[in-house]
Amino acid sequence: MEGLAPGSGLPELEAAARPLVHAMQSYHLVTFGCQMNQHDSERMAEVLQSAGYHAANGLEDADLVLLNTCSVREKAEHKLRSEVGRLGLLKRRRPDLVIAVAGCVAQQEGERLLRRLPQIDLIVGPDNLGELPELLRQVDLGGPPAVRAVFDLDAPRFLAAAPSGRAAPTAYVTVMKGCDERCSFCIVPHTRGPERYRAAREVVAEIELLVRHGVREVTLLGQTVNSYADPGGSATRESGFAVLLGLIAERVPELRRLRYTSPHPRHLTPALIRAHAELAVLCRHVHLPVQSGSDRVLKRMIRRYTAADYAERVAALRSAVPGVTLSTDIIVGFPGETREDFEATLRLVDAIGYTGVFGFKYSQRPYTPALRLEDDVPEAEKSARLAELFRLSEAQRRAHLASLVGGVEAVLVEGLGQNGSFSGRTERNEIVHFSSVTDPIGDVVDVRIVRAFKNSLEGEPVDASLGAAGRPAASAAPLARGDGRRGLPLLRSP
Repeated sequence: MEGLAPGSGLPELEAAARPLVHAMQSYHLVTFGCQMNQHDSERMAEVLQSAGYHAANGLEDADLVLLNTCSVREKAEHKLRSEVGRLGLLKRRRPDLVIAVAGCVAQQEGERLLRRLPQIDLIVGPDNLGELPELLRQVDLGGPPAVRAVFDLDAPRFLAAAPSGRAAPTAYVTVMKGCDERCSFCIVPHTRGPERYRAAREVVAEIELLVRHGVREVTLLGQTVNSYADPGGSATRESGFAVLLGLIAERVPELRRLRYTSPHPRHLTPALIRAHAELAVLCRHVHLPVQSGSDRVLKRMIRRYTAADYAERVAALRSAVPGVTLSTDIIVGFPGETREDFEATLRLVDAIGYTGVFGFKYSQRPYTPALRLEDDVPEAEKSARLAELFRLSEAQRRAHLASLVGGVEAVLVEGLGQNGSFSGRTERNEIVHFSSVTDPIGDVVDVRIVRAFKNSLEGEPVDASLGAAGRPAASAAPLARGDGRRGLPLLRSP
């Protein structure tokens, strides 16, 4: 199968677009996991459509069901097994149904997954998504179940967006993949490989294309996104990501907002902090995973910073960018975490004042160094600590949202929200719902905040022509505009 995948960049996606003669015509995508997986699913959909497939009305109507998987959390693997079991029942009624598994679990397990779940017809890793049409052709010709999970180490490939018509207001763009950090709890280096970087010119070209099709906000993606260094440039890790941000701001002035996820605290460099201070397009929100507030636990996690190091970098960012908000990831119950260690985490959360905390109970992951440590925190204690962490973080979030009531926020409108209202986000990542008598999707609207909820805000447009809060949105709003993604959740888990 060597040489079947398209190369990196925009033109090569067209090389994978040769229409195929096949029995399979329709597909249904199921996505588990993070923004990277969501982005991969969007690219897979484009590859399939360019090869002659169309999206099915639902799972029951699909000739091909493609499960895009995550292995960062054990729960995602359980979901995969459950989903394949359910599809196996459907396949008994429809033997021609093709079940394919992509993503991190595909890379992690490979042929072992076929042995455990014989209902699967194809397994394809994250670096082989461009090969999907040819791999499916082999399945369609009656070949045996296939596994294609090979890292593109020598010639990294990055599938670029191929929008047709007007795109959604927000989009993801990959700038790097893989991870060299080797945190002891993390399976990503095994499932995504070592760090590989995309040429800055390709990143800029994709963003230019997206903006021409109506995208207003781009989120740059990478497992350790701020370790980026242009493979064709001279910038190092200390400045490479900041240089890329500056290049995007210069070359694509029509872009309204720029975000990135997920950075590593070690790479929140002075150059990156200066970029936040100097580039108006950069949003005043950073998701900065800390994982623990205990130096002892951070050392066992191989995070390579202390709680004081983290707090110092946050202070420098806040000094340079007044009003910037932060969210984070935290693992509770890591092997050896004592009550004193956990209280250090609570103290750090209290001191930093996050507007969002994504907390998780530690679970053992295959191929990780932490497997050598005894998982000695009882499950009940992990649950209790997680609940305590959430009580603190939710109180911080509620206080932050309440402080915004009465003020005016600039909201990039992303889609329809609850009860026919519109929803969008501020540059600090607060979710805002409001009503409008016109369709403002894709616009940046000034909204006066009138009410704070647990995780979002309600407001009314300052511009009277859009209508006040409480007025129903126009039923004639053009729901067909865009690419159908406006129904995606606005609160995205990093």
